[in-house]
Amino acid sequence: MIDLFELYFFEDCPYQDESAELLALKGKGTLQIKSREAGVSACTDDLAAYYEKQGLKVCAFLENGKPFEPETTLFEAEGDLKTLFKLWRVSQTFLSVMCAIAGKAAAFTQLARKANPDVIVATSRKTHPGARKFEIKAVRAGGADVHRNSLSDSIQFSQNHLRVDGELKNLRALKKIEIEPRSREEAFKYAKKADIMLLDHLSPEELRELSPKLKELNSKLELAVGGIKAEKIPEYAPFVDIIVSSAPYYAQPLDLTSKIERI
Repeated sequence: MIDLFELYFFEDCPYQDESAELLALKGKGTLQIKSREAGVSACTDDLAAYYEKQGLKVCAFLENGKPFEPETTLFEAEGDLKTLFKLWRVSQTFLSVMCAIAGKAAAFTQLARKANPDVIVATSRKTHPGARKFEIKAVRAGGADVHRNSLSDSIQFSQNHLRVDGELKNLRALKKIEIEPRSREEAFKYAKKADIMLLDHLSPEELRELSPKLKELNSKLELAVGGIKAEKIPEYAPFVDIIVSSAPYYAQPLDLTSKIERI
């Protein structure tokens, strides 16, 4: 199993910290990472586990899924000063991204469930390369779910599959089958074959009219919609079971700050 933190920290410090070496830093210190903005905590436990592997003592961290206000301390550790200086910048950046993803996922979920308490907000496979493990965890810390983790864990026939294959005939699988039709005609054609149907590029008014008709054909069919802006979520949520969004992955990183002191 690849240790992603090893990759992240090696990229930032492949040999030695030239600044720390020039100062000939010795002794022990403390590191504190604090947020200047509100957010939702995510992946602090993963960072803590890595710090402990490096021989550092983790004094405190904010648990996953916990909302926080500005000036909240998210992470504290102590130990070898050289090691703290080597790790702090990447640690701060990592938490600024993951907590922002969790916060955006939480905001989308709250917005959707005001309009439909049963709707699921789920993110796509459009994670950043090398960060999927943590970004998915951050999404779930924010109360959302994951639409598709990978090509290996689910079945989805996209418009490209339909364009290439031409016709979906006998479909049998242990996993749920999701179909993204290219037209209303295909939506009705495949309603009985699908477990989930992804209806992108339709207006809320079109979904209001189409949804009950599709579910008359297949009472177990779940309807999903994607590619909509945040402000449109309340308009779509009443007519679907799942809202798919990549937006949480691209949330503006939070403004965090770090402080290192000698002890």
